Amino acid sequence: MIPEVALLARRTPRDPARAWEGYWHGVRATGTQGEVLWDTDIGPEAEQYAQSMEASMDCALPVLDVGCGNGRWTRWLAPRFPAAVGVDIAESAVQRARQETGDGHAITFRALDLTLPGSGHMLHEEYGDMNVFVRGVFHVLRGPQRDQLAQNLHALVGRRGRVLLTETNYRGSPLSYMQSLGAMPGRIPLPLRKAIGGIPVPGRFGPEERRAAFPEAAWQVVTDGPVTIEAVPMGGDGTTGIPGYFATMKTR
Repeated sequence: MIPEVALLARRTPRDPARAWEGYWHGVRATGTQGEVLWDTDIGPEAEQYAQSMEASMDCALPVLDVGCGNGRWTRWLAPRFPAAVGVDIAESAVQRARQETGDGHAITFRALDLTLPGSGHMLHEEYGDMNVFVRGVFHVLRGPQRDQLAQNLHALVGRRGRVLLTETNYRGSPLSYMQSLGAMPGRIPLPLRKAIGGIPVPGRFGPEERRAAFPEAAWQVVTDGPVTIEAVPMGGDGTTGIPGYFATMKTR
């Protein structure tokens, strides 16, 4: 299995923006029976966040969904806030989000790289303080990108907004991680195969990584803890659960 994984990984473009654009451009189907590893129907996972959002976020503020992909979570967020904005580094993801959302939701989607300096200030000038939802972004970024994204979020949320991030936090080896997702010699499920061969290699993101990206001098944790991230079924009928970590934060 290792040689096959290595061969797939060599196909991933080194430029993250190019990799994500190529990945979303090649997606043919989303949802529980689709090709996108993390895009399953929203169910029990959302219940893990709803109470924290209601308790800590000012729901009179707009909300930003970072790394929105095809907009599934943006659509879940939209009824809870006066305005919802989904941003993604890949224009192909944004186009798919608009197609899947249609005209029945008051949501804005736009292509934007929030790891670029100044992008947080730019959005703040447009919307003012915002709440921010981040699902599965930091664990695929390297250290400098993590730091810059966190800095942009600090500028964006201001004094009134809050950040709720949730990330995969599998603490085993990369090989055991892939095996937990259904990989075995001679068989790698299609959603996992497309991820290995198309996007940056994921890491783990838990309390230690959060403290590095969101230093205590600038951020205060409101609540945090373990969660289960749901992925598409890799075998059988149920979704695939991935150990994860979530935190709700505000600026100091």
